[in-house]
Order: sequence, then structure tokens, then C-alpha cells
Amino acid sequence: MDFAAASGIDVFSPVSHTLFDPVEIIEKNGGRPPSTYQSFVAIAGEPPEPIMEEYSELPPVGDTGEYELLLVPRVEELGYGDISQEDLSPFLGGETAALKRMRESLHDKEWVAKFEKPKGDPSAFLKPATTVLSPYLKFGCLSSRSTKRHTDPPVSLTGQLLWRDFFYTMAFGTPNFDQMKGNKICKQIPWKENEELFIAWRDGQTGYPWIDAIMIQLRKWGWMHHLARHSVACFLTRGDLFIHWEKGRDVFERLLIDSDWAINNGNWMWLSCSSFFYQYHRIYSPISFGKKYDPNGNYVRHFIPVLKDMPKEYIYEPWTAPLSVQKKANCMIGKDYPKPVVDHAIASKQCKQMMGEAYASNRLDDDKPDKGKPSNSSRRKLSAGNQVTPNSSKTKQLKRSS
Repeated sequence: MDFAAASGIDVFSPVSHTLFDPVEIIEKNGGRPPSTYQSFVAIAGEPPEPIMEEYSELPPVGDTGEYELLLVPRVEELGYGDISQEDLSPFLGGETAALKRMRESLHDKEWVAKFEKPKGDPSAFLKPATTVLSPYLKFGCLSSRSTKRHTDPPVSLTGQLLWRDFFYTMAFGTPNFDQMKGNKICKQIPWKENEELFIAWRDGQTGYPWIDAIMIQLRKWGWMHHLARHSVACFLTRGDLFIHWEKGRDVFERLLIDSDWAINNGNWMWLSCSSFFYQYHRIYSPISFGKKYDPNGNYVRHFIPVLKDMPKEYIYEPWTAPLSVQKKANCMIGKDYPKPVVDHAIASKQCKQMMGEAYASNRLDDDKPDKGKPSNSSRRKLSAGNQVTPNSSKTKQLKRSS
């Protein structure tokens, strides 16, 4: 930009990856990022309209509505010829696919008007209960402002865009946002080190079909419903295994097609009750939560075929099935499918106790005068690019430094 200015060229760099400029929000809030969603919305106000009017009419894409991928190598050409079609993510990339998905999602005015994020069905995988626009927003295939044009308040789809901006602003204004240590908004919790349990969670081998099916969907499709993400994040951290949220964050960052640095870190702090949300006693059950949405276990049967013949009364707790039932279902627990790595009833109580102790310890630490003050090393990391840095009026896309 300096070179262009020296050459007499005017450069206009609008903030377009988010609805608002995090720099301006922080300035309005006295130099600090708003620490709650409600305060962020109050300070932010109404988002500006898109710069360009577009997308009202999209040309048809072929007679069948299919996308023709040009100059893109086939999976086989990349050396993955042994991967079956069902193992591939069903979500196509690019702006054309993004605009088509947005148009189809927002065409149903009744669905848009009734959309309530907490009430989505996490087991709906063939036709997801959300727009699945997050990957396109993450990669810039779709502008958040173009989406906002179609979903004015009080429609709650707009609220999801504001949550996105909230996390971006918090990440922008918080040194060490992507870690526990040196992060002033993150509670310091003595998470356990247990690689065996972590690998079981990562690979979908915990013995809890609801948890394992979600992690297998993540590995195969690179996406799963937000409530499914809540379930596995809670299970890994404060719910059952008490393993550091940073380890789960890294798995999501590597595998999610919509992984976004600010949102991924913010949500993992939220779900581990390390920041933003502190009701650690509210734990997602790895058994009853999935059963509530999908009592027949169709989601589990799809992603864990070895359990496809298990009767529905045992599909979420196959270890409780009598041996005769296991034999008939061709799935012997401990051989064809793992036994539970922990007893949820016992592990969840232990986790609650450890969280309570950690919270008490953090309250004592809050009284220390230097609490939350970043070190010189932290400041150097911030200036070196570990956090987002503004470029004039343009905010660069958030990403972790390698």
C-alpha cells in the first residue's frame, strides 16, 4: 500500500471478511474488546450494506444443477483412488456453490423465520439442519454482508453472523487468544495429559457411539452440526476426559473445512468453560443427547457401520446389550467395537469436582495485582503476527501463526 501511495495510486481496502471492523469496535469500547455478545451487539449497531448489489439472479448451472469443475484434478489423480465416493465431503467449494447454497437456504422464508440455532438437529446429516454456509464464509467465497441482506433482524440467522464478528473482535483484541497460558480471559485449568484417551477421542474409538460417529463424520466430511461439535468438545474437556481444549482445537483446525482461527479458539474456550461460558456443571450426555434427536440411531448406523444391526434400544449403549444380541448383530463389544474408555457417570462427577477446584483457584489468582498482564514475550508474539494485525482500514483474515 505504501508503494502504491508513493506512486500516486489511491488504494481502497474495505473490511469485507466481517460485518464490522474490529479496530473500530475496540475503539468505541474504550480500547478493549467487548467481553460479552450483548455488549458487542450494543456497541456495533447496524452493519453496513454490501458495496455491490448482486446475487439477486444467478444463472442456472447446467440442466441438472450440477457443477462442472474445471481445471481441478480428480481425486484419483491426487493419489487417493482407493477412497470411495461416500467418504468424500458432500460440500463443494467455490463461490458458485456458495451462492447456490445461500439461495436455496434462504428461499424458504418460513424456515428462515423460525430458525433457532439451539434447536437444530445434530443427527440430520443427509440434509443438515443448518445453512452450511460457514465454510464459504471462512474462505471468502461468500461475503457475510451479502448473507445479511437476506436475513434482517429479528431473524436469528443474522445473530449467527454477529456471533462470528464478536469472536473476531475478541480475538483481535486479546493477546494469546489461541492458548490458555498468558490469555487474560481464559481460566487456568490443570488439564490432564492422557495421550491414549486423546487418541481414542480423535479417532472415534471412545466406545460411545454418539461421540465416535461425530468424530468419524468430521474425519470423512470435514463438517458436523454445531451441537455435535458441542458434544465432542464437552466430552474431551470438562465432561469426561478432562483433556486440554487446545488439543481438541488443533484437531478441529486440521479437519474442519470451516475452521476459522477466531471462532475455533473462541468456541473451544466456551465449551471447555475456560471463558465466555462458566456453567461447567451442565454437561452433554454422550448417551441421552443423541438419543433425544435420533432414537433409532440412523446417524450412528451410517457413520459406524459395524453397529448397523444393533437394536435401537442398545445403539447408544452397545456394551449393555446381552452377548446373544451382540452376536446376532455381528458386533462383539471389546472386539468389533470398543468398550467405553471411561464410565460417564463417574467421569463426569470427577470432572465437575476438578472444575470446581480450578474455579476456586482462579478466584484466588484474580486477587493478584499482575493477573492477566501479558509478558514482554506475549507482546512480542502479538506484534510478530500471532494475532490479527490491522492493515490501514482493512482487517486481515485471522489465522494461527505456524
